Amino acid sequence: MKQFIAKYFSNHTETKEDHPESDLQTRYYKANKDQVFDSVQNLFDEPSKVVGLSKERGELSVNYREGKKAFVVATIIMVRPYRTAVDFSVTTETGLPVDFGNSRKLIRSFYQRLDKELPVVDQP
Repeated sequence: MKQFIAKYFSNHTETKEDHPESDLQTRYYKANKDQVFDSVQNLFDEPSKVVGLSKERGELSVNYREGKKAFVVATIIMVRPYRTAVDFSVTTETGLPVDFGNSRKLIRSFYQRLDKELPVVDQP
C-alpha cells in the first residue's frame, strides 16, 4: 500500500539499483564515463538550463523546462571500464504535492533516449 501511495501521490521519483519497477532501475551502458556524461547532458536542450555540472563527480543538475517544470539530478558513475551506470532523481515543480506520474514519465523518456544513443548492458 505504501508503494502505491508513493507511486501516485508524490512529485518526486528516483531510480536505483533495486527499484521494484524494472524501468526505474539503474541503467548501465557500454561506454566510458565521458561519453555517457555527454549523452546525458545532450538530453537537456533549451529551454532547460544546466545549473550544476561536475564531470569529476559525475553529477549534472538541471532545471527542466520542457512541458512541466522539474528539477533533475543525473548521476553518472563508471563501475568498471566500459560499464557506466546512470541514475536520475526528478522532482516536478507543482502547486500540489502530487505530479500524477510526471516525474516517472520523464525518467522513462530520458532512459529511452539514452538507449537509442548508447549500447545498453545487463545489470552487474
